[in-house]
Amino acid sequence: MKQILLTNDDGFDAVGLKALIEALSSIAKIIVVAPAKNKSACGHSLTLDKPLRMDCLKDDFYKIDDGSPTDCVFISISNLFKEGYKPDLVISGINIGANMGEDITYSGTAAGAMEAVIHGVPAIAISQVCRDRCQDIQNNWDFELAKKTIIELVTKIFSNNFPLDERKFLNVNIPPIKADECNGIKVTKAGYREYGNDTHRHLNPRGEEFYWIGLHPLIWRESQNKDCDFEAIKANYVSITPVMLDMTSYNDIKSMENWLTK
Repeated sequence: MKQILLTNDDGFDAVGLKALIEALSSIAKIIVVAPAKNKSACGHSLTLDKPLRMDCLKDDFYKIDDGSPTDCVFISISNLFKEGYKPDLVISGINIGANMGEDITYSGTAAGAMEAVIHGVPAIAISQVCRDRCQDIQNNWDFELAKKTIIELVTKIFSNNFPLDERKFLNVNIPPIKADECNGIKVTKAGYREYGNDTHRHLNPRGEEFYWIGLHPLIWRESQNKDCDFEAIKANYVSITPVMLDMTSYNDIKSMENWLTK
């Protein structure tokens, strides 16, 4: 039976992770290694300044105390699989909230997939876009479309092959709609996110200053061909973006060489 390693950045008890387990338990052996607490926007961080403890909560279900998604994948691949063996697939999610455009660089969800492909394991990051993050979860969002999508993708991967070369992963975003409202799947590029500076300054009871970073609205620069992840979600499509870890700007190599010789 195929083995899938699951992680996330919302924590081991997150509703999105539970939905992912429900969706995939019938088609593969599931091993879960997730952070003990929410690690959203931790990026591709690896904990090097302290030891980490991996607690087994039940069969094939672990949490890592104060670990990042990167820690979870790194430690589990090295310690939970027999020497010479790796999981057939790593899936990170289902994240509560979008991971589109440059948010991929912040995302702990995407980072879990990044770490997997560094170790030669195919990977998917999957996120549920929310109209209103708090309200959607309070209303017991059913993740029907996300579960349907991930089952289709995993079945296709196991029946054929993973569609990308090494050190590349699939970044999937699910529109905030019911499954029967979805117009299909679009392969997209990462959009150009517009950022503000939603930082709030406060004083604690002792008069000491602190800052709270807020969540930015999903605003983006329109792409010429309307082919980015933001636009697919707006049009009620599932967005799948192939992402590569090589961030070299190849188009600028020659111009940089010319610049250095001037």
